[in-house]
Amino acid sequence: MDQSAPTLPATLREARHAARLSQLELSLRLGVSQRHVSFVESGRARPSRGLLLSWLREIKTPLAVANSAMVQAGFAPVFGEAKPDDKALAQARSALSQLLTTHDPMPAFVLNADWDVVEINGGGLWLASVLMPELLAENAGQGLNMLDALIHPSGPLSRQINLAEAAPNMLAHLRHDMMMRPSLAPKVNALTQAISERLGPTFRLRDATSVHAPLPPVMTNRFQTPLGTLSFFNMFTTFGTPQDITLASLRVEHLFAADEATATIIRNHARTDLAVSA
Repeated sequence: MDQSAPTLPATLREARHAARLSQLELSLRLGVSQRHVSFVESGRARPSRGLLLSWLREIKTPLAVANSAMVQAGFAPVFGEAKPDDKALAQARSALSQLLTTHDPMPAFVLNADWDVVEINGGGLWLASVLMPELLAENAGQGLNMLDALIHPSGPLSRQINLAEAAPNMLAHLRHDMMMRPSLAPKVNALTQAISERLGPTFRLRDATSVHAPLPPVMTNRFQTPLGTLSFFNMFTTFGTPQDITLASLRVEHLFAADEATATIIRNHARTDLAVSA
């Protein structure tokens, strides 16, 4: 038996921490004692199949992690994992494409759990050509991974003028993803290092925001480009009740102009006939 393989107690502890729930809060939701939750998380007790399914639902565990937990407990996996081009996902793919088209000329793209760009609309491809033309040229005909793009010296962070302000939130989001998908760790660590090197040795992520300073309603990312300063805030769209691992991993990132100057540049320059699938 692989001694380094994750165990059920470790998986459940990490998933609860990611959900930011205490053992007491979880026990109240499940209708069991805190002592029993503690015993399961320490490996001194094993949950029934019904309790484990309820447990995983309450902490909103990603479907792939839920399947792993079921196998670790000695049960069969619950959720399927269709291939991206499976006919069963045709309706979902159509919905995603409709979202991208409707959002044009504002940028939007579909990401999977590994942060691969699965599909991108015309506005998104235009923005990529403005923010990282060298990187696009290097990857011509290949798929684009957004984490790789952020790490790359010629990626979008090379043009971001408020990186010190935006980095803490971005990395906190990525660390949360990493807890649920440990394979992201090398790229998240590399991005953290790249940001620290770009901002200088005196920068500390924890110092980027002050508890005394009011936070804006949404975080804005600002980029200096040949067309002028572009400012965006973003929003993610996911499927509400996915029952398939592939479907659950997909999310649409919509970018919105944060000021009229950005909206004007997009109206004047963005082409909406460039939409492609990776």
